[in-house]
Amino acid sequence: MTDATTTPMTVRFGRLPRRGLLLGLSSSRILCLCVAALVFVPAIFLGSSTGAGLTAPLWGGLIALAFVRWHGRPAVESLPTAGHYAVRKLNGQTKFRARPSAPRPGGTLALPGDAAALRFLIDEESGAAMLHDPHGHTLTAVALVRHPAYVLLSSDEQARRVHGWGRALAGLAASGTGCRLQVLEVSLPDAGRGITGWWEVNGVKQPGQWAVQQYESLMKTAAPAASTHRTVLALSLDLRSARAHIKQAGRGLRGAAAFLRQEMTSLEAGLRAADLSLATWLNESELAATLREAFEPGHETGDAGTQKLASAGPVAMDEEWDHVRHDTAYSAVLWISEWPRVGAPPYFLHSLVFQPGIRKTLSMTIQPIPADAAMRDIRKAKVEYATEAAQKAKIGAIADLSDSAERDDVLERERALISGHADVKFTGLISVTAPSRDELEASVAEISRAAIQCGCETRRLYGQQARAFVSASLPLARKVS
Repeated sequence: MTDATTTPMTVRFGRLPRRGLLLGLSSSRILCLCVAALVFVPAIFLGSSTGAGLTAPLWGGLIALAFVRWHGRPAVESLPTAGHYAVRKLNGQTKFRARPSAPRPGGTLALPGDAAALRFLIDEESGAAMLHDPHGHTLTAVALVRHPAYVLLSSDEQARRVHGWGRALAGLAASGTGCRLQVLEVSLPDAGRGITGWWEVNGVKQPGQWAVQQYESLMKTAAPAASTHRTVLALSLDLRSARAHIKQAGRGLRGAAAFLRQEMTSLEAGLRAADLSLATWLNESELAATLREAFEPGHETGDAGTQKLASAGPVAMDEEWDHVRHDTAYSAVLWISEWPRVGAPPYFLHSLVFQPGIRKTLSMTIQPIPADAAMRDIRKAKVEYATEAAQKAKIGAIADLSDSAERDDVLERERALISGHADVKFTGLISVTAPSRDELEASVAEISRAAIQCGCETRRLYGQQARAFVSASLPLARKVS
């Protein structure tokens, strides 16, 4: 007899590294403690307890900055972000207003913040709209991807598709061109008019029939909570890493566009191996409609054929400390700070993605790392962990289990690289949008609870909501730090 049962495929993520300069403390925290010691020691020697008491607000405040946590981080590490936000607030840089009458350079996008430097060009051969970032030295193309219901597939089929997706990422890492990938899963609340409308037109209604009664009952309960999902994928080419290939393809942006077309073809082949259907590479009107819809939730995409990238930005946008207001909606961005640290199925984000009644965008920015660069990073991490362990042993500090867990994660990464797998850096962001501030806070709370059910931890970003919103809601494949 043969055993037909198979072991379910699970995934596990490593802890967020918390290495520091000394004993797990960052350089800014050590600086605070050193300055506090420089104030306290002379004060206690020169003025005894009186001098220490007089200078207590100074050295006590520095110690508090090093150890008191503010919004999930040590206060001293949050000060640069708070200071940068305060300066931008005083200079009026947290407000954006569109100026249709003001002349703008041709080929630029009307986006807020540092995204205003983006330029676009239309590739003549593929018809795709490509976005050029002159500061980040990247060229990006955006595609619409369709896929079947993954959760309904068998375990073997799920494992095969996960392996195909891994091979697609490994191909990007092996190319050595610094390609970055962003996957956007956009969830839009839907009243279910498509389902009910189809039933009104095509349904065979026989009074008293049990199946008809059950189907109509299901539509009454499930259709109002339905959602429309759209998956968008952005492929970004690093122009500096691919300099040699661009030179062979013809130099300049024309050569970069030609080489990006090759990467687009390679990625499309990799997606087919994972049974993902690349519907189309977005042209100017389609990409403009996608950008406009992110800023204005009520935007009608039916007139996408008349959309222009030069006017696809918001009409007005105001950034606050913990949220951003754009056109007719409010948005807040959450960072997925921790991923499941125990074995979870590949569809562990199901309850988060399919949370009903909430307009949200789940963004995954994936940066494949070449094998040699990944090995250097692993060696550096191993040296840092060994040095920290020696320092703790020298002063008699007790080693934490979290330190050994992080070290084991690094060793696991090394084993995977030696086995031929690719290493990637990834960042997850969730952009939540609602028509009012109260609804936004309620939606953020629901999304946070849904993330906990998925085994993830989320952290709201403060003082950088505008930049985070652009990175999380727009398919620009920008570098996220």
